[in-house]
Formats: sequence, C-alpha cells, structure tokens
Amino acid sequence: MEELEVKVPVEKKCTLTIKEASAYSGIGVNKIREISKSPLCDFTLYVGKKTLIKRKKFEDFLNRALEI
Repeated sequence: MEELEVKVPVEKKCTLTIKEASAYSGIGVNKIREISKSPLCDFTLYVGKKTLIKRKKFEDFLNRALEI
C-alpha cells in the first residue's frame, strides 16, 4: 500500500524544520541553528537527531527580539 503525502501549510503546522523556519521568517538557516542551541531557547524541540522549531514560540521570540 502506498502512503499519501499530506501537505500542511506552514502557518498551520505546530513545528517547523529549520529550513521551513528560515523560509517563514527570512532568517538564515545557520542563524536559526545558532539561536536554537542556546540553553535559554524555548522554541526548540529535539526528536532524535532532528531539530524542530515550535512555530508559535518562535513567533513570540521574534516579536520580542530587537536584534538577532
């Protein structure tokens, strides 16, 4: 049986890959990786080796940030 690929719009996802977060925010992949490694970062979720970004917390972070 073949699995169907479900496409969910980025604005409806609760987590984003780093590439999706970069495209969504306009911030570079390397900068998002750097920020996400901070112990104070609350928008990062690790699933095994995969790093995911919690979209709403990421948006909150961006709304509070004056510079990155």
